[in-house]
Formats: sequence, structure tokens, C-alpha cells
Amino acid sequence: MNQNTPDRRSPLLVWGALGTVYVVWGSTYLGIGVAVESIPPMLSGAMRFLVAAVLLGGIVLAKSGLQAFRMTRREFLGAAGVGLLLLTLGNGMLAVAEQYISTGLAALLVASVPLWLVVFRFVVRDRPKTLTLAGVLVGLAGVAALSLTGAQDGSATGIVVVLLASLSWSVGSFLSSRIAMPANAFATSTVEMLAGGAGLLLIGGGLGERLDVSAITGRSWIALVYLVLVGSLVGFTAFSWLLGNAPISLVSTYAYVNPVVAVVLGALVLSEQVTLQIIAGGLVILVGVALVISTERKGRRSGPDETSGEAPDEARSVAREEAGARADG
Repeated sequence: MNQNTPDRRSPLLVWGALGTVYVVWGSTYLGIGVAVESIPPMLSGAMRFLVAAVLLGGIVLAKSGLQAFRMTRREFLGAAGVGLLLLTLGNGMLAVAEQYISTGLAALLVASVPLWLVVFRFVVRDRPKTLTLAGVLVGLAGVAALSLTGAQDGSATGIVVVLLASLSWSVGSFLSSRIAMPANAFATSTVEMLAGGAGLLLIGGGLGERLDVSAITGRSWIALVYLVLVGSLVGFTAFSWLLGNAPISLVSTYAYVNPVVAVVLGALVLSEQVTLQIIAGGLVILVGVALVISTERKGRRSGPDETSGEAPDEARSVAREEAGARADG
């Protein structure tokens, strides 16, 4: 079989990988929330991404050798810069925010990232469709409603920080498909995690974070190991496989399934309160995101039939852009 031809051996493989992305990426919010219970947020992220980078880099070297890491200085700096935006600022601020707000609320606010990407496209005069803009307005209205609800509950600090995290994710995601990046996706992710982890280590140290190993609880260690092995490695591998073997419109559904998984897990495991206001605001955001994604996918269908599982390279690039930091766990 040609390596560029989608694998149609079994729909079960596609749905298995998609289910993995749904659950794994939805559960990372819970993992972060548990990890920061006893590990400083910036240092927990540094540990997570540096270890994951070493593991992923080792796997890539074992399978493909040094040639996988052949990249120009410009490509290396591009991947490192995106890693700083996505992981150091985006993921780092998310970890900080989860000290103040519930994991479910954080996930719902982060779901607005595809909406900000459309706003950035509009700024650079890439005019989206009318329905896309309508989806953005609907989704941002939900973000505003959730933010106001959270502020009334005394979580204003966490909400502001997670919105800044979403903005940083959006900038990094937007730039990732518009600047020079390494050809190998796994090598790119390795560089991003190395740069992001190093940035978190420096910022954490600069802010006075100190690692007291004796104070770290068993559940925080388990959460950290889960984030490294499952969130950063398994999730990214499943997503990368899906990009070449499933319709992009199907893969993109993770954007509005992950927040639902995060809310449910937060309620079940951490006993987080899910109010009617959170449900209503979250649904408005997800409706906006669904409208944006479905409209964009219809507008980008060209060449092979989307239902066949064949995805044009442009669509794959857009899917990677919209995944943003999620592709790194």
C-alpha cells in the first residue's frame, strides 16, 4: 500500500484512534489539575515536557535515525518559538489557572481557540465565510457568559489567566502553519517540547518555584506520569495517525468533544460543581466551534472525496493548526 494512501483496513482502527484522542486530550485537564495539587505549576509542566521530549526523541531516533532531525536553523527556531507560545505560555498559564478554577471550566474556555484562529485570519485579510464569522460571534458570546459567571464565583484570576493561555495557544497555532517548520512532525514535536519545557523551567525558577519532592503526593506523581506517557505521547501519536487515515471533518470533532470529557471527569473524579450557567455557556461555545469547523471543512473540500478518508494537504495543515498545543498533550 502506498504510504500516502489512507488505511481503510477497518473503521474500528479509526474510531479507536479517535476515541483515544477524545479521552486522552479531554483528560489532560484533569491530569494537570491533580498534578498542581502538590507540584508547582511551571515546574510540573517543565518536568512533563522535558521527559516527554526525551522519550519521543529517543523513539524517533530508534525508528528513523538522525535524518529525522535534519532541519535548518530557521526551521529549528520556528519549532522552538511555537513551543514557547504553546507550551511555556499556553500550557504554563493553564496550569496556573487550574489552581483557581475548575478543570471543566478551564477546558470550556480553552475550547475557544479555533474561534481566535478565525479572528487572526480576519486580521491578516483572509476573509472567512459569513457562517464562520457567525460561529465566532456565537462562541465568543459563550466565552463572555462563562467568564462573567466565573467572575461572580470569585474565580476572576483563573479566568483571566486561562484566557491569556488560550490567546497564546492561538498565536502559536496560527504561526505554526505560516513559518518554516521541520518536515518530520515527530521531530517538530520533540523540539517544541524541549523548548517549551526549558522555558517553563526558567520561568518557574524565576518566579521562585521550588521543587520539594517530599511534599509531592502519590496522586500528583501518577498524574504527571499519565501526562507524560499518555497525554504527550499516546495522544499525539493517535492524532498524527488520524490525519493520514481519516476525514479531516471527523478528526476535527475532538475540538468540541474534549471539553465535554473534561467537564465529566472533573465532576466524577474531583467532585467539581457543574452549574446550569456553566452548562449553558459551554454549550454556546461548543455550538460556535462546531459551526466554525463544519463551515470551514465544507469550504476546503477539494480533490479527493472527503468521505473516502482522503484529506488534501491544505486541510491537514489547517487541522494541525487548529490542534495547537493539543497535539503535544
